[in-house]
Amino acid sequence: MLQARASSVLRPWLQPATVDLSAPLTPQGVAALAVVNNPDLIALRARTDVADAQAFAAGLLPDPTFSIGADKVLSGPDTFLNIASALGLDLNALRKRAVTREQARAQARQVRLDLAWAEWQTAGQARIQAVRIGGLSGIVDLSRAADVAAQAQLARTARAVARGDVPASDAEAARIAAFDAADRLRTAERDLLTAKGELARLLGLPPDTPLALSPVVLPQAPPPADRLFALARDSRADLAALRAGYGAQEAAVHKAVLDQFPTLNLTVNANRDSAGNLLLGPTIDFTLPLWNRNRGGIAVERAMREALKTEYEARLFQTRADIAAASAGIALARRQLGEAEAGLPTLQRQADASGRASRRGDLSSAAAMTAAQQLRDRQLIIAQAHQAILEQTIALELLSGEPIEGWK
Repeated sequence: MLQARASSVLRPWLQPATVDLSAPLTPQGVAALAVVNNPDLIALRARTDVADAQAFAAGLLPDPTFSIGADKVLSGPDTFLNIASALGLDLNALRKRAVTREQARAQARQVRLDLAWAEWQTAGQARIQAVRIGGLSGIVDLSRAADVAAQAQLARTARAVARGDVPASDAEAARIAAFDAADRLRTAERDLLTAKGELARLLGLPPDTPLALSPVVLPQAPPPADRLFALARDSRADLAALRAGYGAQEAAVHKAVLDQFPTLNLTVNANRDSAGNLLLGPTIDFTLPLWNRNRGGIAVERAMREALKTEYEARLFQTRADIAAASAGIALARRQLGEAEAGLPTLQRQADASGRASRRGDLSSAAAMTAAQQLRDRQLIIAQAHQAILEQTIALELLSGEPIEGWK
């Protein structure tokens, strides 16, 4: 089933990937599975078939109309049946066929581009959840170690208070520290569970599906925001969809302008009256554009065209702002990561030395635990910075409309 769906999805940014749920999923595998198996995307692809069918229908020629009738003479000298027939053709539909077809094709392009943008967003969101799971897994491990240490210190402090070796205020401080450590652990576990559920939803898998994920290396720093904005303007499918929508609306304006002219219908009539006379002649009927002239319809379509133009310009402005914000966030996370890693060796040595001194009896267990907790806090900052860089880099890919390989 997945292979059959994958054969219908061709995206230049979607690299071929082997999806094996029994093995760790790579970022490419996560993106491919999300695009192929996400239920919302499957439904959107069905809608593109509808849009293509509508574009096909818009190009068909109108069918002619035919009518025939007969009247029998009930009294009078004539003895023949009065037979009347008419063959009609909607000339107005022929006149607007080209612009109607152009509008339908532009709308179909817009639907396909909307689908491409939804696939791009879904793949990116799945990758974000995958790296979030990896980051939160490390944070949960650090938080659990901190919780175990805090609970052990609370037990030791409680025994010391019972013996009268330390004041009761020390026990209160230990209880607060243990409560904070347990609360951080519960929060991290809850966030991890939420991320796993969201990833399963994006991949179209049952919530309890076990997933192993490959580790992700830290990417290089992104190019300047102006370059990314230029890429976004040319590459983002949602902007291209808005341009296609503007083209469809331009065709709608043209169609509304054509509607202000007389609506023509041509009918060829063939009759035989009750006296046996054969009659043949055309009939043309049309509306007289005296008062309405479809001015209301033209005004509506032009207003919608202007609204689409304004929406496109607003989307461009928002894109530039979002790219600048994401770039600034990555720069901040990288600076914080560098500062945190710079002091890590010192904290590691202090924690090791404090642990050895505590085991010899030269240092209190509380002091050793404080040194170990300072190390874990620094490791937690590093893990959070790693996660922020990975998530915001993927978000920047989504905003630019290009994978990181296309930034070069």
